[in-house]
Amino acid sequence: MKRNSNFKFDLKLGQLAEDSISDLLSNKSIEVKRDFRSLETGNVFIEYSSRGKASGISKTEADFYCIIISDERYIFVSTKELKEKCRKYLGTNRDKRGGDEDTSKGILLPLIDLMK
Repeated sequence: MKRNSNFKFDLKLGQLAEDSISDLLSNKSIEVKRDFRSLETGNVFIEYSSRGKASGISKTEADFYCIIISDERYIFVSTKELKEKCRKYLGTNRDKRGGDEDTSKGILLPLIDLMK
């Protein structure tokens, strides 16, 4: 990418990026999940069932997920893309029980996969 030290040029680029994000998220629904242990474990737990019933990503109607991995780090991903990333781990050693009293099932999705 070409570098430029012209403030007006940089400001315009910044405003275009802000408009792009605003357009992307306007009138969209977002599911927000926190997983502060993900930086420690390298994984995010994406729930898909609880107490024998579909839940989490299986039931959401949200267009996007926002996964908060620390007070200052947020990952936005479309629900469709997140489902695709999780689907390949169904039935593997990353398909785990978790949550309160291990009553939920979910995918331990590697952060590295989430950020690709």
